[in-house]
Amino acid sequence: MIDFRSDTVTRPTAEMRAAMANAEVGDDVYGDDPTVNSLQAYAAERLGFEAALFTPTGTQANLLAIMSHCGRGDEYLCGQSAHNYRYEGGGAAVLGSVQPQPIENEPNGSIDLEKARKAIKADDFHFARTRLLSLENTIGGKVLSVDYQRQARAFCDEHQLQLHLDGARIFNAAVATGCDITEITRYYDSVSVCLSKGLGAPVGSLLLGSKDFISRALRLRKMLGGGMRQAGILAAAARIALEQGPLRLHEDHANAAYLAAGLAEIPALDVDPSLTKTNIVYARCRNRRANELKKALAAQGIIITAGDPIRFVTHLDVDRSAVNQLLAAIERFYREG
Repeated sequence: MIDFRSDTVTRPTAEMRAAMANAEVGDDVYGDDPTVNSLQAYAAERLGFEAALFTPTGTQANLLAIMSHCGRGDEYLCGQSAHNYRYEGGGAAVLGSVQPQPIENEPNGSIDLEKARKAIKADDFHFARTRLLSLENTIGGKVLSVDYQRQARAFCDEHQLQLHLDGARIFNAAVATGCDITEITRYYDSVSVCLSKGLGAPVGSLLLGSKDFISRALRLRKMLGGGMRQAGILAAAARIALEQGPLRLHEDHANAAYLAAGLAEIPALDVDPSLTKTNIVYARCRNRRANELKKALAAQGIIITAGDPIRFVTHLDVDRSAVNQLLAAIERFYREG
């Protein structure tokens, strides 16, 4: 099967499987797992933070960040399209008693800081206390500019807010921007990084911040059931993903650009190749046959998600040959249908 649904579907490499089989382990709840400890120390240094915490999922990493920055009855500002608002089960509200205040995302994925300013609550017991601004980079495949993130840092300093980044695909953002990862992370109080998307680890995310912040998050991770025992088996693959995964993301971006250009040549699809900045491509089906297309492709061993728009994601298990197979199958579907 060729799977274009998401970069979460990647399978561990042979090198990762060997590292997992041979990983030195201990009980991570006691802080005794040397492979986890090494991963966390390396990640903190690489991304420019004092400390890092290995978590099972990106959803948990974001929830830990919100709950570590905010208390019950507090509020965080985020984009209407933010993953930690729309796609993480309402965890901040349900489990953290933290109120989200969504603000419509701009076309480039950013949040208008003037709109954010107006959303900050007055110091009045009628209102939740605004404590945090949460951004996402990349968001829907779009890349926040370094200059915008610098402005967001100044905005938070002015209004005494903390600044968190859902950086699930932050390395894609760095590659697309042409900068070192620390040129992005330097503006944030905390950052989450998904290791099991484009970087290719089978499981795991990281949360990064100050030592005090990570200490709070560690306690909350235990509370939320994220304390894994001999987690070094997972951390061994995660370390390889973190070290090697960013070095090949440009290939995913090139394949996505190639795919977008090819899809744009198909009259039945509405695609703007200029909007493809990273590894995510969006296409609208003009004749509303997305579900039919999905079924026809599945019969040929190609998996997509049939939404409006259709989202195609390139990753390490999708090479140029796979993209060509997809394009040929789509062209055939519309030509014969």
